[in-house]
Amino acid sequence: MAKIQQTFVCQSCGAVYNRWRGRCEACNGWNTIQEEVPSAGPQSGPAATRPSRARGRVFPLEGLTGEAKEAPRTPSGINELDRVTGGGFVRGSVILLGGDPGIGKSTLLMQASAAMAKSGERVAYISGEEAVGQVRLRAERLGLAGHPVELAAQTNVEDIVETLSQGHPPALTIIDSIQTMWTETVESAPGTVTQVRSSAQALIRFAKTTGTAVILVGHVTKDGQIAGPRVVEHMVDAVASFEGDQGHHFRILRAVKNRFGPTDEIGVFEMTDAGLAEVPNPSALFLAGRDHAAPGTAVFAGMEGTRPLLVEIQALVAPSSLGMPRRAVVGWDPNRLSMVLAVLEAHGGIRLGGHDVYLNVAGGLRITEPAADLAVAAALVSSLSGAALPSDSVYFGELGLSGAVRPVSQAPARLKEALKLGFGKAITPQGRGESGERALPTEALRHIADLVAGIASGAPRRVGGKRERSRDDYAVPDDPF
Repeated sequence: MAKIQQTFVCQSCGAVYNRWRGRCEACNGWNTIQEEVPSAGPQSGPAATRPSRARGRVFPLEGLTGEAKEAPRTPSGINELDRVTGGGFVRGSVILLGGDPGIGKSTLLMQASAAMAKSGERVAYISGEEAVGQVRLRAERLGLAGHPVELAAQTNVEDIVETLSQGHPPALTIIDSIQTMWTETVESAPGTVTQVRSSAQALIRFAKTTGTAVILVGHVTKDGQIAGPRVVEHMVDAVASFEGDQGHHFRILRAVKNRFGPTDEIGVFEMTDAGLAEVPNPSALFLAGRDHAAPGTAVFAGMEGTRPLLVEIQALVAPSSLGMPRRAVVGWDPNRLSMVLAVLEAHGGIRLGGHDVYLNVAGGLRITEPAADLAVAAALVSSLSGAALPSDSVYFGELGLSGAVRPVSQAPARLKEALKLGFGKAITPQGRGESGERALPTEALRHIADLVAGIASGAPRRVGGKRERSRDDYAVPDDPF
């Protein structure tokens, strides 16, 4: 008898080894390698006993010219979800949805499936983690118990595919979650890399052959990545991440990958007693309740995909009694903050080496674009000087290591959103103007020293009988260029 070769697979990255190891050399993960039994079949035998592969067939090759048709879509009934997917679910597409536990993934999918079922489409909701009774209780809390959604609590992929193939194929199938699914073609335990990959492949094949849109719910690891190997993300057509903070009432659905639409698009939802409600104007939500007269706050005009978004940047600079001052950041890249602090000290004359710096993006939103550099710098200088920034001004611009304020993309959309919300001025980089950029009065900055000098000149001299810092206290150079 042929000896069965042992296979050890990393559960984080999918790397394969011939023996167990404590640390994966591919992803440097500890205790992530588990033994998996290879599937039985002709491939497991000696090479001499394997049947020879039949000769392939010739298929025609086509050129780039020709008629291209738009992929048929099925609206979900939720506008914010359709925005992220690019206009609705494409028939035969597979979407991987990830998010922290309890963030609202099942609630959103239940609302979407109920809305599609109400419009006359066949929708199937397959739960591998909850019983049918638990899913029904959630539907009753959301007021969706009367909608014709087909429910099942099943984890065997072959049984799921065979059941859904009976009759007219569903327009939407939800698998909650892919880590609980298992297929008979693989002998590994459910949740392992081999099972997740094989189960996803079987469901993708079902979606492509029947035209059913499939949504796979994926677990999230401690560092926020979708559990399992990255190969599953490459297999699906779209990857969406459901983000949010348990302490805040809004949730953000962000498209990370989309073969049929734009990427980095977001949809904003608000968690209410009746489920997730759409937020058509998220800028007003993020700016609600801000203190206009408080120093250390600046409004950043950002972009999330094609949607302009205004958020409040909050900074607190306080003298430190520690040998190494603290740098605490929430909602922004800590390395980016270190760069902005270095530019302020080197080219703006701001000494922050003996101060603790705390930075927060109000509302729990996470910002990734470098256009927030100027708003962060303005908030830091405002907090240090005690001078409140104009409440009707927005900031956006990228800072270079030389202290220059660099232009950013989509400036007209940012200014248009600020004008719509009642802002009267924008602090922007100096550069070539784009069409529509003058819809809002702007103040163009060429160097970070211009921003520092403008804020320091408006700093208060006395508060409570004590002299506040003046411009001379910040050692702004006469010729910073």
